[in-house]
Formats: sequence, C-alpha cells, structure tokens
Amino acid sequence: MTENTDANGERNGNAVPAPRDTGGEVIRVRRGMFGANNGGDTSGYGGLVRTVTLPGASSRPYGGWFDEVADELEGALEEQDLLPSNAIEKTVVDRDELTFHIAREHLVQVARTLRDDPALRFELCTGVSGVHFLGDKGRELHAVYHLRSLTHGRLIRLEVSVPDSDPHIPSIVEVYPTNDWHEREAYDFFGMVFDGHPALTRIMMPDDWQGFPQRKDYPLGGIAVEYKGAQIPAPDQRRSYS
Repeated sequence: MTENTDANGERNGNAVPAPRDTGGEVIRVRRGMFGANNGGDTSGYGGLVRTVTLPGASSRPYGGWFDEVADELEGALEEQDLLPSNAIEKTVVDRDELTFHIAREHLVQVARTLRDDPALRFELCTGVSGVHFLGDKGRELHAVYHLRSLTHGRLIRLEVSVPDSDPHIPSIVEVYPTNDWHEREAYDFFGMVFDGHPALTRIMMPDDWQGFPQRKDYPLGGIAVEYKGAQIPAPDQRRSYS
C-alpha cells in the first residue's frame, strides 16, 4: 500500500487527480481499428475515427505524495544551481501515475538526484521503454524510465522525447547499471542512441540488421531474412516426431 491510498486501498482525500492545463495534446487522428487504409481493415471497425492524445501538463496540487516528490526534486536541483524549469519540461499526473518530462541534457543529473537525495531515494530503475509517435512532430521518439523507491514505496516515471532525426539520449548506466541491457534493447528496436553507454550494440536482432523493427514506419513483411552460416535441410530430411 502506498501513501496515495488509505487502509482500505482507496485513494485518500489529498490524492485527487491533478487537473490538466491544456486538456492534452492531439498528435494524430486514427481511422479504423488498426490504422489500415484502402479497405484493408477487416475488423468491422473501419469507420471508427478517434484522436490520439497525449496527456498535457498538470497543475498543482498533484495530490498525495506527488507534491512532496515534486517539491523535493525541484529543491534538490536548485541546490545544484540548476533551474527546475530548465530540467523539467512538464509534470503530468495521469491515471494515478506521476511522470516528469525531462530535457535530455539534464537526464543524468536528474536521475542521480532522484537516486541519492535522502527524501527521494529512487534506488531502482526497472528499465527504459521505447515509444514511437509518428504524429508527435519534432519528438517522435520517447524513452520512458520507471523508477521505484524501495525506501518509500513509491513509483514514478521519467520521460525524454527526441526527434527521430536526432535520436541521441544520454545513457544513465552510470547511475543505474542494470539499465545496460534495457538501453541496448531500446536502441535495437527503436534506434535511440544512448550516448556514453559502455557497449551499445544490438541485443536481439543480428548485428547487420537494417532498420528498427518497433518503429511505426517500419515496413511489415517483404523483408528478406538471412541466417548466415545456417543450412535448412530438405523437407524429407527434417526431424520428424510422428
């Protein structure tokens, strides 16, 4: 149970959802269930039209312990002569989650502060997730870090957005060593380049693979796959269990 809930597991009175200043940012209008065009949607939802919206910045009070974490983080950055507004692009409270959107040039300093400050103590980073929003022009690639405080029983997220034309993000392996493989995976599938990583190589795809398979503009099918040095036996020579 976290400080956001009471003994019955219900959110306490001080944990009201923070209002959004802008009501969200529309980045795309999606048609059909799967975005198929030219009659390719066989789901029966071809006429569905909806907007894809990212949550906008939230205004205080954020609710519960969210304000305490935000205050402590901003104060700790000020003590390091870094204006919080320069490092934190926006703070979002959405679906009971607290997310700090961080400018990439200050990511390492913010992560170290969150780890080391006694009032914060987010000792564990459980990984970085990549997201590709084609419609989010100028910041198509999003890296989302999940930080957990074992000391205080809290969970927050950091998010860094960069354009796909300049996908460089500082590595935080020096702060959270377990992020080593997670950054390699985000690089492998999304093409995010984590500057300062000790060995940024592909982790799932072959070393000579072209492109990044989890980007939304990656072609589906029609890609020649070669397994170097492998031999595929004729059908009548393959192992059979019948």
